[in-house]
Amino acid sequence: MAANELNDLIPMSEWLPGLKKPLIIGGPCSAESPEQLMQTAKEIKALGQVDIFRAGIWKPRTFPNNFEGVGSIGLEWLREVKKETGMPVATEVGSVKHVFEAIKYGVDLIWIGARTTANPFAMQEIAEALQGVDIPVLVKNPLSPDLELWDGGINRIYAAGIRKLGAIHRGFSTWGKSDLRNTPHWQVPIELKRIHPNLPIIGDPSHICGNRTMIAEIAQRAMDFNLDGLMIESHCNPDAAWSDAKQQVTPARLGEILSGLKMKSESTSDEKFIRTLDELRSQIDMYDDQLLNILEARMKIAEKIGLHKKDNNVSILQSARWSDIINKMIAKGNGKGLSDKFISEIFQSIHEESINHQINVTRDI
Repeated sequence: MAANELNDLIPMSEWLPGLKKPLIIGGPCSAESPEQLMQTAKEIKALGQVDIFRAGIWKPRTFPNNFEGVGSIGLEWLREVKKETGMPVATEVGSVKHVFEAIKYGVDLIWIGARTTANPFAMQEIAEALQGVDIPVLVKNPLSPDLELWDGGINRIYAAGIRKLGAIHRGFSTWGKSDLRNTPHWQVPIELKRIHPNLPIIGDPSHICGNRTMIAEIAQRAMDFNLDGLMIESHCNPDAAWSDAKQQVTPARLGEILSGLKMKSESTSDEKFIRTLDELRSQIDMYDDQLLNILEARMKIAEKIGLHKKDNNVSILQSARWSDIINKMIAKGNGKGLSDKFISEIFQSIHEESINHQINVTRDI
């Protein structure tokens, strides 16, 4: 089934009383005790900058002996937090049971985690459990940078009748060493926003970073990309946290991060700015047209090469030649301020298209 357009989503400002852009969700990775939860909530409430208090009740962990959350008893603690502080509360759900339990205890917003989003069977079961329920639901991106998988999960929740619907960008798993726990791949949430302009997307700097030192930087980057809010993990004693201690900040530090954000306007009435921007965009459009014309000409040459190879009984793919091209282009790209990754990816795409053209032009001859 094709993706829905999500045209009739309810604006984020109408999900719960007092919500605005940017939506700020804060609280500990995990609920550990009623005392820990209440203390953290009171300190966060005192900031006056956080809209919704979050805490993990069920924690999907890689290994079974790790702390997997306190379970449903934590929902009673969340309910007390809501009663004591007046803050709406949120938690993650990963099963039908979690959905029913969260609703029973009056949770105001739920989100679906990355591992669950990656499982269409689990997403469908959760979607069916949400039918007829009026509650905001956020869907985290899957572990891999798979836009269709993310969009498919969102569409399953939408098809269940949920119109208070949004997404969470928490980064994507990567192999090898990195300063970040999960690679942002900002182009993925940007493309999701292009497909669904009315879908709110919340940034999750805590999971992107995996460390508290870079959260402010990544939070600002999310705002620079015009995301609709932030979810940042905050604990009254982060170093003693039972899960993800390194990526949690104190409520005081959370307040500093939020106060330091520089919000960018989506538009301006400054005529000089608009005029200059239009001129620069016109130049970009001109170069984009030139790129398409060059690519068209290149593919026509590739077709001639394909025919020439066929006439001389030479295989289409010649790996040594391709390796030489990539190495040469990366070296040239370095001198033009272009990254190795960008050059490699763009020429890989060009090469694949060239091969396809050679195959197509020789197929029926």
